[in-house]
Amino acid sequence: MGSGQAKRYRRALGLMMMAAPPLPLMAQTPPSSPPVQQEEPILPDSEFEARLPKIGEAPAQSTAPLPSIDDWIDQQMPQAGTTQELPPATEPQEERELAQPLPPLDTVQVPVQVATDANPQEKTEAVRYAVTIEGFGKTGLEDAFRDSSSLVGGKGKADTAAMLQNRAHEDQALAVRLLYSEGYYDATALATLEQAGDQAGGGALKAVVSVTPGKRYRIGDIVIHAGPTVPPGLIRDSLPLKTGDFIVASAVEGAEANVGVKLPENGYAFAKVGQRDILLDPATATGDYTLPVETGPRGSFRGITTTGEKQAFGADHMTVISRFKPGELYDSRKVDDLRRALVATGLFSSVSVDPVRTNEAGPDGTEYVDLNVTQEAGKPRTLAGELGYGTGQGFRAEGTWTHRNLFPPEGAVIASVIAGTQEQGVSGTFRRSNAGKRDKTFQTGITLNHQNYDAYEAYTAGLNVSWSRQSTPIFQKRWTYSYGAEILLTNEQVVVDPATADKVRRTYFIGGLPVQLGYDRSNDLLNPTKGFRANLRAEPEGSLHGSFSPYIRATFDLTGYYPVSDGLVIAGRARVGTISGVARDDVAPSRRIYAGGGGSVRGYGYQELGPKDANNDPIGGRSVNEFAVEGRYRFGDYGVVAFVDAGQVYESSMPQFSNIRYGVGVGGRFYTNFGPFRADIAMPINRQPGESKFALYIGIGQAF
Repeated sequence: MGSGQAKRYRRALGLMMMAAPPLPLMAQTPPSSPPVQQEEPILPDSEFEARLPKIGEAPAQSTAPLPSIDDWIDQQMPQAGTTQELPPATEPQEERELAQPLPPLDTVQVPVQVATDANPQEKTEAVRYAVTIEGFGKTGLEDAFRDSSSLVGGKGKADTAAMLQNRAHEDQALAVRLLYSEGYYDATALATLEQAGDQAGGGALKAVVSVTPGKRYRIGDIVIHAGPTVPPGLIRDSLPLKTGDFIVASAVEGAEANVGVKLPENGYAFAKVGQRDILLDPATATGDYTLPVETGPRGSFRGITTTGEKQAFGADHMTVISRFKPGELYDSRKVDDLRRALVATGLFSSVSVDPVRTNEAGPDGTEYVDLNVTQEAGKPRTLAGELGYGTGQGFRAEGTWTHRNLFPPEGAVIASVIAGTQEQGVSGTFRRSNAGKRDKTFQTGITLNHQNYDAYEAYTAGLNVSWSRQSTPIFQKRWTYSYGAEILLTNEQVVVDPATADKVRRTYFIGGLPVQLGYDRSNDLLNPTKGFRANLRAEPEGSLHGSFSPYIRATFDLTGYYPVSDGLVIAGRARVGTISGVARDDVAPSRRIYAGGGGSVRGYGYQELGPKDANNDPIGGRSVNEFAVEGRYRFGDYGVVAFVDAGQVYESSMPQFSNIRYGVGVGGRFYTNFGPFRADIAMPINRQPGESKFALYIGIGQAF
């Protein structure tokens, strides 16, 4: 392919600006004139400029060349208080060929857009226009052009004629850029202004954007200039371009970006993708593609260093958080994982992780790479609060003060106060995240609490300790777990005879060993749309009241999510629970099983379902079954939900699946970056005396 037959384009694929032809302010068919008998030579620039009239000199009627667009606009703007007529546009025979690209200008009248000296603030009349787009045809780019068009975006009105002209120029260039981006490298575009046929709009104009796509170019030969890699075809395999594909800017840029991602994932920490070179051949409508790549050395992890004036913790703890070991092949995904884990601690105002060359030999012919963490510690203390109301729970306000790094690294102290109409309490907690191992959390705390519900009244003091691995908004984990121990001393009001509702106060000393195991295959923590979750919690527990009563409390939850379409999701939930090994009356009322409320069966008040005493107050049971199905429809940032919940609490240790109560309702969703904000309203089916007529639930995240 000879140099005289090819055009060369680099890097700015689809963003290149062609040398557009002059944009006339308006266009119409020029008057007929005698044909030119012979072609005259093109005038040199010096001779052409010599023929132009001097500034301030009136052009001669017989020799004046056609004025430029800008000069013509100036001529249309008379001085305040004067009038000016446009001179006739006559052309000498010898300059007819030079003037041919521009049509006569004196046939279209554009409103004068200038205020008078007497009234500088005078509001000028807008220029109105219509838009016609021609020539995109089967390229499929007309909609994209309209979305970005300055003429279309102006909605048919411009403040001045110059503004309208600028919009036309912008659209002309836009059309060419769009066509280039899809491989039409011979494309041309012309934007013109014409006098509209309907004069009722006060001199309305028509803007016409006409494009000629030309041939669409395909990829020819693909050549990569790079050093050897391991494996040998790494770069070519990472470049998803094929000979014969159309030269589409987004596809080419995406393919190159993929190379820039795959090389660091396979040991090449310092790889650089160079400037592409595409040589176009108009004869064959193909472009030979060349890409230079600097791979740099193949590397292995070695160690972590940290810099920063104000540091949250040192490199030793970062080594605990990282998921790689010294000597492992460098992988940028593990670097990104470390960066996200550091962000998840909440201890930094800014943090970055960058590879550093060491020029020291590593294993298997690699070179050691260090990671430098540049950190700036953020404010470690936070003060948070929440306020809510629930049917059966009353008003509840909670305030929390947290120092996330009082005992570095990641040793947090949390103080909490609860004030409500039916619950009051204080608690203190120590929590160490990433405690000796990534994602492992150690926590211990003390609580003092008073609860006064229809089901029971309890004064409780407790100590707890646990180790856990749980999901976070940044890291949603497939497997989660927790295990630990708790000791409770609680004084509670107990119904000794449900038939008479007689109550006495008893003190219980309770010890338990709670264990939880979860498996999560859903696609989102707060707004799942597909997948499922399973969670099992078991707690061997013993209660000392006169005599020792051992038993086990256990629950199993299963939820699933099925996307019917892009906007509609069907979600379902099932739960079963049991207390085995002891009679119900030997279990403290606060440790029994209840159902009803926002996290249970909606439509009923908190703890409202199940056995009741003579005063129609719930007394709890030893087993439960719950079911729910929910249809979630989302449109943009909003959504609506319809749901049916069902469930019942039983006195027996195994759920009976009988006398099930139902609740139905609807809800609204407002979707945010951190999860949906939900509001649900529900009512019970076949409402019984004393039960709520309806219940309202507000919260963050889906109901399940």
